[in-house]
Amino acid sequence: MVSIFTALRRLSNLTNEEKCYNPKDSTLRFVDREDEMDFLYIGYKSRRALMSCGHSVTPMSLTNWCRYLLDQGETRFVCGQPDCGAVWSYEEVRKMALLTPEEMKEFEEKMLNNSKDFFDVKPCPGCNSSVERADLNNLSVLCSVCTAEKKKDYRFCWQCLREWKGPTPRSDRCDNDDCINEPLETLRKCPEIIFEKVEGVTGCPSIRACPTCGLLVGHDRTMCKNIVCPRCDVEFCFVCLKVTEECSDTSDYFEPCSDGVAPRQTSIPVWQWR
Repeated sequence: MVSIFTALRRLSNLTNEEKCYNPKDSTLRFVDREDEMDFLYIGYKSRRALMSCGHSVTPMSLTNWCRYLLDQGETRFVCGQPDCGAVWSYEEVRKMALLTPEEMKEFEEKMLNNSKDFFDVKPCPGCNSSVERADLNNLSVLCSVCTAEKKKDYRFCWQCLREWKGPTPRSDRCDNDDCINEPLETLRKCPEIIFEKVEGVTGCPSIRACPTCGLLVGHDRTMCKNIVCPRCDVEFCFVCLKVTEECSDTSDYFEPCSDGVAPRQTSIPVWQWR
């Protein structure tokens, strides 16, 4: 296993020229104390400035730390100092890291790729560019790239990922053959689950859409009725679909829920996390 320190060292070795802050930049708060050295900027000689969380960085240390986070699949820029955990905005990172146009392109492409599981983003069937759906109740999506190239509106179906056919807007399907919502079909047809340790629960579907982010998840039937969504990290009751804190107010982890079994879901929640 490569340590974070080693990874940052390797990244720094790929850079021939170190970026430095303008000492006359009045928008920055500089740090001159030598006792604030840590693994984020060991080996960097340029002047250090304070981030919004109060920890100091150099442009290169920040660039390499944030590049490391993106390469690990992260979607947020989190301070690497122990016991901090502050989240920096991309705007702050872009300014404080003195990102070049090439680095901004690199970062933004990685951010988009890493966030595909979190944003409602899909590839356009016409040009394969990533498109984010603005209206979550409309399956007809306009691709600006194809529209510009074709000099007319180009719409595709968010559900079957083919060029749109039929009237718009629609929330159920387009007029292409076999345009079906496969996750909803899974929720509709999945068998019922029999818990090993939760007594008195019958009629519960074996597949649920996470009530927070919409990811389809299953229960392994063991332990209690609650699970933690692997995508959004929210713990919820597999039986009543309430978050664990709310469900546990009226029922035990191993007994039926006070509101009974939530029916099969006929829509999939969209994560409004931003």
